[in-house]
Amino acid sequence: MSPVESKAVVFTGTSISHEDASRILGVDYRPPIFRGNMETAVRAGYKLIGIIDGVFFSKAAVAHKEIIKAMDAGVTVVGGCSMGALRASELDVHGMIGVGKIYEWYRDGIIEDDDEVAVATNPDTFEPVSDPMVNIRETLLAASHTGIIGEENCIALIALAKKMHYSERSYFGLAKKAAIEKIIPEDKAAGVLAYCREHEVNLKRQDAVMVLEKMRELLLDSDYTEARR
Repeated sequence: MSPVESKAVVFTGTSISHEDASRILGVDYRPPIFRGNMETAVRAGYKLIGIIDGVFFSKAAVAHKEIIKAMDAGVTVVGGCSMGALRASELDVHGMIGVGKIYEWYRDGIIEDDDEVAVATNPDTFEPVSDPMVNIRETLLAASHTGIIGEENCIALIALAKKMHYSERSYFGLAKKAAIEKIIPEDKAAGVLAYCREHEVNLKRQDAVMVLEKMRELLLDSDYTEARR
């Protein structure tokens, strides 16, 4: 790890594991961000901070003013995917760099709710134990485009998933509930479940990778690197 890379840190662990992320970008990794972590990172000397995952409900979420304060101190902050997409859509006017489709959706008002990216996680590993709405929606749309389900069924399944609490959303739970409520026949539900499990559109992971790639691009930029020596 170069001296410049050692001054970069990423908050993640849910949308992409630290192990997988480190194969893309050799920087420091921390668990999903919550309030107070930004100040700690700035005090530690990090000049480039990536926000992918964050805590929504069990602890206070990272505050806007924390990020603004860090940027005012000369820190570059890149966000996307989950908490990073939310904060970047709100703070890009202040200089936070947003990347990825989810960030663009929040920025453009296509989606607004926090629960679009929220998942329940294993408290020890931070791994997701439910499926995010953004992934479910894109996967169901893909299933519709490939003819696995019709357009009306797709719309109905997306609406059903949206009504579910974020911590209870899963492809299995959705298929089961859809069959019980007779939105689709039981045999059709089994086919939908199989498709979703085998062909999930993992939008959050895709955007997490984009955050890492953007940070790598910045670290390789000679002007950026020289300005932070």
